Amino acid sequence: MTTQGLKQVLHEELIAGRTTFDYIFLALGLVIQFLVFCIAPTQPIMIVSGIAGIFSVVLCSQRKISTFAFGFLQVITYLIICYNQRLYGEVGINIFYFFSMLYGVYVWKNRYQRNDQTGETELHTRRLKPVFWLATIAFAVLGSWLTGWGLEHYTDDSDPYLDAFTTIPAIVGQILMVLGYREQWFFWFCIDIGCVWLWLRAGNWSMAALYAFWCLNCIYGFLHWSKKSDK
Repeated sequence: MTTQGLKQVLHEELIAGRTTFDYIFLALGLVIQFLVFCIAPTQPIMIVSGIAGIFSVVLCSQRKISTFAFGFLQVITYLIICYNQRLYGEVGINIFYFFSMLYGVYVWKNRYQRNDQTGETELHTRRLKPVFWLATIAFAVLGSWLTGWGLEHYTDDSDPYLDAFTTIPAIVGQILMVLGYREQWFFWFCIDIGCVWLWLRAGNWSMAALYAFWCLNCIYGFLHWSKKSDK
C-alpha cells in the first residue's frame, strides 16, 4: 500500500463522517481511563488494554472494520491480565473472542460498503426479526441457567451463576457482532454490568472503569447500528 493509500484508509477509518459528539465520546472514554490510572496506579499493561478497549468498542459502534485492529490488542493484553488474576473463565471467553474476530474480519470485509450520501465507508448492519430475537434471548437465558447449574454442582466455582451469565450472553453477543446484527448491544450491556461488579470485587478500578464506559457505549452503539440496518 502506498503512503497516499494508507492516508486515505486512516482518514476513512478514523476521521471521515465523525461528528463533534463522536470525538467527545471517544475522548470521554480515554479521559476516564487516564484518571483512574492516576488515582489508582496499576500495571502499564492495564492502561494499554484499557485504551485499546476504548478505541475498539467506539470504532465498533461507528461500524468501522478497524475495530478489529484495536480489538486484537485489547484481547491479548486482557488475556494476560485475567490469567495473572486467575480469572480463568474470562481467559476462556477471550480466547473465543480472538478466534471469532479472525472470522469477523472476513464477514465485515464482505459487508463493508461506501455510503453514497456521505462518502464514508462503513459496515452495512442487519437486525433480527422478532421471532429470531426472542429465540436468541431464550437461548441465552436458558443456556446461562444450565451452565450456572452445572458449574454449581460439578465445580468449585465461587460464583457459578455470575460466571455463566457473563459467559453465555458474551458468546451470543460476539456471534451477533461478527455477523453484523445490532441486537448484540443488548447482550453486551448486560455483560458489561456484570463485569463492572466482577472487577470491583477484584479491586481493579481500571478494568471496572473500562466496563462502565462500555455500558455507555452500548447505548451509543445501538443508536449508530440502528441508522442503517436490514431485517
